[in-house]
Amino acid sequence: MKYLIFMIFISFSGLVAAELPIYELSIKDHRFQPDTIEIPAGTKVKLLVKNLDATPEEFESHELNREKIIPGNSEVKIFIGPLDPGEYGFFGEFNEATAQGKIIVK
Repeated sequence: MKYLIFMIFISFSGLVAAELPIYELSIKDHRFQPDTIEIPAGTKVKLLVKNLDATPEEFESHELNREKIIPGNSEVKIFIGPLDPGEYGFFGEFNEATAQGKIIVK
């Protein structure tokens, strides 16, 4: 019986993870596009960050406690949340003057 409950839990957990809202973010010409994303409060989401430039960039956010290098011409998944309402900034550490953005949580 414990094994059955464990397997149901694992199956359910997989379904929940597969149904996370996905938000796409691109890096092009050392800028995040879009530079503002709005997500719902209290919800875990998946950011799909695509680096369309040939050079690497880093998605970094002190408020979100995230730091991830995205090699050129590749993509990464970053999980965030659930978050309280507010604004959470992020930037590209390798091109901080141009690679700026924010997530607005409502």
